Amino acid sequence: MRRAVWVLAGLLALSIAAAPHAQTARTAFEDHYADVNGVRLHYASVGQGPLVLFLHGYPSFWYQWKDQMLEMGRDHLAVGLDMRGYNLSSRPDGLEPYKMPHLVEDVRQFVEKVAGPNKKFILVAHDWGANVSWVFAMVHPEMLDKLIIVNGAHPFISERELRENPAQRYASNYFFVFNKFLAPGEQPPDENDTKESATRRAHGGFVDAEVKSGRYTEQDRQMWIDAWSQPGSTTAGLNYYRANHRNPPFNDLHPPSTIPTSWSAKEITQGAKTTIIKTPTLVIWGMKDTAILSGHLSGLDKWVPNLSVKLYPDDDHWVMLEKGKSLAQDMRRFIDNDKTFPKESVFRAAR
Repeated sequence: MRRAVWVLAGLLALSIAAAPHAQTARTAFEDHYADVNGVRLHYASVGQGPLVLFLHGYPSFWYQWKDQMLEMGRDHLAVGLDMRGYNLSSRPDGLEPYKMPHLVEDVRQFVEKVAGPNKKFILVAHDWGANVSWVFAMVHPEMLDKLIIVNGAHPFISERELRENPAQRYASNYFFVFNKFLAPGEQPPDENDTKESATRRAHGGFVDAEVKSGRYTEQDRQMWIDAWSQPGSTTAGLNYYRANHRNPPFNDLHPPSTIPTSWSAKEITQGAKTTIIKTPTLVIWGMKDTAILSGHLSGLDKWVPNLSVKLYPDDDHWVMLEKGKSLAQDMRRFIDNDKTFPKESVFRAAR
């Protein structure tokens, strides 16, 4: 029934339309659509006030931020965007629509439509959403009030790590698979988006871990199944990697001679007003992330001088799910300019 409501809302929306969403915790999110930059983007929102925009990564959608959105929605307009290609947003064909300039422009036009022109906002992002947000902060620094990054690779630090850190090149081998630069014995990614395949995915991996921990219900699991069942969504998500050459120049399985393109920070940040991000920035990092290693934190302050860092030593890439309420409070304290919030801290479980 919920899916039928969403589809009907999409057909009726002319520019921005709203429809009731399933209850999550104690607050109802609302569904909306915005026509910007040649695509229709779906988003969920809660609350009123200054805009806090949440961007997800691969293979996710807005729902990964539900706990943090509920907290910020108490006195802000908390918006979780389905980025182009994902869930209920448009899925343009080909690689060109997924290049970084289009992704950055989506954010600019979306914010101006939802918040109005000349309004500063707070940007929160993870994984590919963070890739886009780092660049957005360089291209449109005047639009940002604050920036919060959760396990997301800074473009220049990432290029360094992919070129110079053997452990990161090893950890990033899945980039080559996603980009179909296959070594002998490697299989191309499964780009099947049937209900059956989505159900299998949601009964394993990080979604299943959340259900088994009690942090997710079966209704939460169904949200992911519905999102992963959208035809073409896996290919669209992988096109972010393919269009932007998101892979190392080589690793032990892939000699440099077999890799035609690799991640280039200079290419990704073309058009930037500055490469030094002066926006007040909080980086939250699950230290057990096996995909984006903690070497990405080394030297980050040279690129982001107004930097605070919060480490979660027992959590991984999906720390916003594993420590949802704690991350929400980190964001709250940072956004509210809590003077006791340290520049660098580590999560320690209460005893």
